[in-house]
Amino acid sequence: MPINGSELAVIALLAVVLIGPERLPEYAQQLGRLVRNLRRLTTDTTDRVRAELGPELGDLDLRSLDPRQYDPRRIVRDALREDDERPARAPRAPGGRAPFDDEAT
Repeated sequence: MPINGSELAVIALLAVVLIGPERLPEYAQQLGRLVRNLRRLTTDTTDRVRAELGPELGDLDLRSLDPRQYDPRRIVRDALREDDERPARAPRAPGGRAPFDDEAT
C-alpha cells in the first residue's frame, strides 16, 4: 500500500518533532542504509532463486498461488466432480456384507 503525499508530510512532521532536527539527518542516513540493504537482499534472493530454478522458473505460474484466487465454492465443486467421475461402490459392513443386506431378506 503506497503512502500518498499528505501521509508522508505527516510522518516527516512527526519525525522532526519526536526525533528533533539535530538527530534527524543521522536517522535519515540509517534509514537510507536500511533501504539499500533490503533492496540488495531482495535482488540477491531473486537472482539466487532464478539461478537455482533455471528454466523451470518460466513454467511456474505464481497466479495460481495467489490467495485472492481462492474460491471455496469452486474447490468443493471440483472435488465433487472428481467424486462423480469415480465408479461408485456400495459401502461394506464388517464381514463383507452390504449394510442393508439384512433388510432385503
